Amino acid sequence: MAGGGGFVREGGGRSYEGGVTIFVLFTCMAAAMGGLLFGYDLGISGGVTSMESFLSKFFPSVFHKMKNESADQNQYCKFDSELLTLFTSCLYIAALVASFFASSVTRKFGRKISMFVAGLVFLIGSVLNGVANNIVLLIIGRLLLGIGVGFANQSVPVYLAEMAPTKIRGALNMGFQMAITIGILVAGLVNFGTAKIKGGYGWRVSLALAAVPSLILTVAAIFLPDTPNSILERGHPEKAKKMLKKIRGTDDVDEEFQDLLDATEVAKRVENQWSNITQPRYRPQLVICLLVPFFQQLTGINVIMFYAPVLFMTLGFGNEASLMSTVITGSVNVVATLVSICTVDRFGRRALFLQGGVQMLICQIAVGVMIGMKFGVSGEGAFSKGEANWILFLICAYVAAFAWSWGPLGWLVPSEICPLEIRSAGQAINVSVNMLFTFIIAQVFLNMLCHMKFGLFFFFAGFVVIMTIFITFFLPETKNVPIEEMNRVWKAHWFWGKYIPDEAVTHGRQDRAV
Repeated sequence: MAGGGGFVREGGGRSYEGGVTIFVLFTCMAAAMGGLLFGYDLGISGGVTSMESFLSKFFPSVFHKMKNESADQNQYCKFDSELLTLFTSCLYIAALVASFFASSVTRKFGRKISMFVAGLVFLIGSVLNGVANNIVLLIIGRLLLGIGVGFANQSVPVYLAEMAPTKIRGALNMGFQMAITIGILVAGLVNFGTAKIKGGYGWRVSLALAAVPSLILTVAAIFLPDTPNSILERGHPEKAKKMLKKIRGTDDVDEEFQDLLDATEVAKRVENQWSNITQPRYRPQLVICLLVPFFQQLTGINVIMFYAPVLFMTLGFGNEASLMSTVITGSVNVVATLVSICTVDRFGRRALFLQGGVQMLICQIAVGVMIGMKFGVSGEGAFSKGEANWILFLICAYVAAFAWSWGPLGWLVPSEICPLEIRSAGQAINVSVNMLFTFIIAQVFLNMLCHMKFGLFFFFAGFVVIMTIFITFFLPETKNVPIEEMNRVWKAHWFWGKYIPDEAVTHGRQDRAV
């Protein structure tokens, strides 16, 4: 039974036959490479926008402001430019819009088709950015990258959640976040190297190399099988059962296949998943798919990730030092995500959410205090080497906390909680809210830094407090629960239980009893 804090009994669902096969591990790792697209772009944008050759060509006003070495320069406002932030953030609006189209494609044509579209469109955008000679072509390329990100972020987490066995679903689904963190780290290393290229074309290499992860996803999507859930949803039961036997490594899949059939029958009765998801019986899923991505972005993580070089330069690290600091935080991101993969199915989703929230809060307050004491409200000053190292340590601790909590869980939880009849819609909402607030924060961050100054870190810390309280009371534990049995978890919850009708958790059992 659920307790007052939102706990439910572990193992709220049944265990299916079958084990972890090499085939399913390979397919999940290949599909998770879709995260490289998002990660590489997150990491590459901030580094490129701190390169002098890039700024002087496309954003000369920012370049001249950056080169102004006058003693009374306001460090907070050095990079404040609406056009510069538009370059970074337009991708996320494109991803937001694309996620709604991707939802229909994913449901009607399968998960792997959406992944193929993601890779192909991202590839075209990468080429355009690499050869761009004016701001218009640069923005068009970014918009195409956004469409690719929208399709990938819509389809890959759902694919992983459906292919993975229940007992390691968390770890395999987090392969997506792992790929994001690897993309961020690789982008940091690429920027560190291309910044040294003589001739001023290093930024072209950085942007064009985004073609590599897009090629990986495009090729992988051609050879990957589709999920049994998706095959069944499109009306091929025999093919779906054959695939389920293959990925579970056993012929004894009758119970799990019957659950998939039950879920598919319910899904077929849904004419419009968008109106359906607004019904009271889906209120828990709708709220989680709205608030989890909202809170994920309000942790402030993307301020660190795609503006890290700019932020470190603002704090006086210098160009090369700022890029190196980004590589360091990127490495911490990868290692901490590995920690999450190893612990999520042992300790559960809630424990990681809550521990990560507390650690992020402490780090953000400490960073805000240090910046406030050094720069004040005037924005004038500079860190000593020792102080800069402390800032770097605190930011790394913050990144680690995010990387084993809100980072991977922000994608895992929404992808595993929705029943089949609203799964595509739920994931589209998750992606679109994520992209909307990524866009908003990307668009206003430099302006917020200019006006809110060190208070910006306290602003995000306040939201971390709110989201940690939300998780404490309103998110039940979902580890070890089969994806088509998730309604039992909601029915047992102290708050959400009243929204879940009895037939939502009994129809499958009744059918088998008959």
